[in-house]
Amino acid sequence: MALPLSAAMVEQNERENLAIAHGLKRQDPELLDKLIEQYQHRLLRYLLFLTGKREVAEDLFQETWMRVLLRGAQYNGKARFDTWLFTIARNLVIDLSRKRTMASLDEMSEGGEDERPFEIAIDGPSPLDQFRTREDSAEVAEVLLKLEPNYREVLVLRFHEEMSLDEIAKMTSAPLSTVKSRLYRGLAALKPEMERIRRTPTAMGVTR
Repeated sequence: MALPLSAAMVEQNERENLAIAHGLKRQDPELLDKLIEQYQHRLLRYLLFLTGKREVAEDLFQETWMRVLLRGAQYNGKARFDTWLFTIARNLVIDLSRKRTMASLDEMSEGGEDERPFEIAIDGPSPLDQFRTREDSAEVAEVLLKLEPNYREVLVLRFHEEMSLDEIAKMTSAPLSTVKSRLYRGLAALKPEMERIRRTPTAMGVTR
């Protein structure tokens, strides 16, 4: 869980975001290389969770950085760079899903969801936090990929990327109550899967 930032850290982050914005406007190749190195693992992981397919995720990964290069001047440094970056990636996933038969994130978010605001207690370990303590991260990914895409996305952004609920709402263009609902339902769906894995014996016959 992300801890509150001190005023000094907030100011430092703002300076870094502005420096990135200025560098992107100049199309600084060294800056782009640095950004790719810094964010490549997080971005690819996010795309893998959204698409569930490595080949598709890798293609979208490349396309995302092409968009960053071509549209870098649109980034003004007022928002976190990673939020802007992930928004580009998310929009590419939505564009692709509209062209294919796969269920799209934006279609799944249109109606059919309970918009009642849930007050979610996220102090202390959540089911996903507990999953992350496990050694076998492949099992974590397998369980997350069983969830509906919009639930999975909120869980990944909240717990992997440590974004606040407000930041997720802005990034996904969804009301805060919807984000809370998706988080609540995603955590609820994770719980029985977590219990199942805990009860599953290993190949050596030792319970987890």
